[in-house]
Amino acid sequence: MFPENRPHRPTSGGTTIRDLAALLRGLPPSLGPVRLIGVDGHAGSGKSTFAGRLAAALGGAPVLHLDDIASHEQLFDWTDRLMAQVIQPLARGESASCTPYDWRARDFGAPRPLPAAPVVLVEGVGAGRRALRPHLARLLWMELPREESWTRGRLRDGAEQREFWDGWVEAERAHFAADPSRPHADLLVRQTPEGYEVLPGPEATRGPDQGVTQSDGPSALW
Repeated sequence: MFPENRPHRPTSGGTTIRDLAALLRGLPPSLGPVRLIGVDGHAGSGKSTFAGRLAAALGGAPVLHLDDIASHEQLFDWTDRLMAQVIQPLARGESASCTPYDWRARDFGAPRPLPAAPVVLVEGVGAGRRALRPHLARLLWMELPREESWTRGRLRDGAEQREFWDGWVEAERAHFAADPSRPHADLLVRQTPEGYEVLPGPEATRGPDQGVTQSDGPSALW
């Protein structure tokens, strides 16, 4: 994350989170009047923190957390719910809403509004899934190896969630094997001591004759 007293310090490449926010604001809408930006990556890779920083740089852009859409029974089988509660209303230019899932109570809560703002962020594992990509203005991938991400996530959630994490890891492996996001990422986001480094992703660098591999990371990182 960004140091508290230097929240927008440039990385070695000169990019700041304000630069990224300006880029995203300048994109054409991708879903009704909305520029929908996906932030994907492995569990524990820092998606929520980064999305929060980016939302602030965008002047308080709404953020949809996919943890609110998923549930214990549907870790990844939530596409229909997302489409009905969020994608379809935003496509019509209407405010959306979702009924956030409480992971401790194992129940869905009261509806929470999601306005059709100029830029809306959707963050979580699976934000770049096949069914969602046509509605995204850009897909960002948090560039952190899966084992390192999962270790960070386990440490964050503690022993209480150990059993859940064992099941989650297998479910995430299966999800990305069937529906990989990283090969379609427009931008890769790496956390650095100074902030975040934003690099062109596979989708931006792939030529017209190059196919999409099923790997979710370069061999050097795994």
